[in-house]
Amino acid sequence: MAKKASSSSRATDGPRLVWTRKDLLGLDDLGPEEIVHILDTAESFKEVSTRSIKKVPLLRGKVVALLFFEASTRTRMSFELAASRLSADTVQFTSSGSSVAKGETTLDTVRNIEAMGVDIFVIRHHQSGACHMLSRNVKASIVNAGDGQHEHPTQALLDIFTIRQRLKRVEGLKVAIVGDIAHSRVARSNILGLKKLGAEVVVVGPPTLVPATIEKMGCTISHNLDDVLGHVDVINMLRIQFERLGGNLFPSIREYSRLYGMNAQRLEQCKPNVLIMHPGPINRGVEITSEVADGPNSCILQQVTNGLAIRMAVLYLVSQV
Repeated sequence: MAKKASSSSRATDGPRLVWTRKDLLGLDDLGPEEIVHILDTAESFKEVSTRSIKKVPLLRGKVVALLFFEASTRTRMSFELAASRLSADTVQFTSSGSSVAKGETTLDTVRNIEAMGVDIFVIRHHQSGACHMLSRNVKASIVNAGDGQHEHPTQALLDIFTIRQRLKRVEGLKVAIVGDIAHSRVARSNILGLKKLGAEVVVVGPPTLVPATIEKMGCTISHNLDDVLGHVDVINMLRIQFERLGGNLFPSIREYSRLYGMNAQRLEQCKPNVLIMHPGPINRGVEITSEVADGPNSCILQQVTNGLAIRMAVLYLVSQV
């Protein structure tokens, strides 16, 4: 088993890791040192967004294609801004109105766009494993922006980056991930990354939304949110993914919110400095109330801000291989 890298370590503490991967497909592929290297690289990019001219020339002359086969707001715009701030040219693609609607395969679409001189593809796809398949068949770099129910690596990286920024460490922390675990690529990537950096993870939700096999990833399961609240340092609330539900997996939205929603009363049961996170989009009044989402324990907007630095780091690193 790989030795855990210190989640608070800096790249300057010892020999700097040399990045060797042309793709970012998931956190399952990365060692702890590689995860820390991305976090440290992102730390150096945060300052760029505070400048009056928010650009550095590190990807000048490179072309980044954003291929989103599923809906996205935060991730797509964050990657677009990240590429722009690195001075790359960007091209956008949505499947509606494209040759995909005429029956063209995803691989043929990507190969044709690659033939136009694209260096990096940022891809969101409804099929798990799509990015891995593409990485084996094209020369350009592939960055996974979410593939089916498999992984969403940059979301987990920005979540971990935010935790490290706010709590100064990841190792030894206790993190609860609450909600629709069964359909969540965010949950899977977070579990992988947090465990590799030495955190404890408990997933919380109704039995119908928490697969028993998730324990194989090294986390524990609870079906009672109130039993967990006073013992964790971070609570990451996930939305119910209604677009992926195959049937009625809980009695009602009201009942779900009563049992698993984060509200002011539940916040009082938590540690005073507990971090409240959410990957977005928020279903206010379902998994979290506005009072909590907009309150002092919330770092939801900080997650969005940090996502830009993480994605700048990822685009920069894969471009160097």
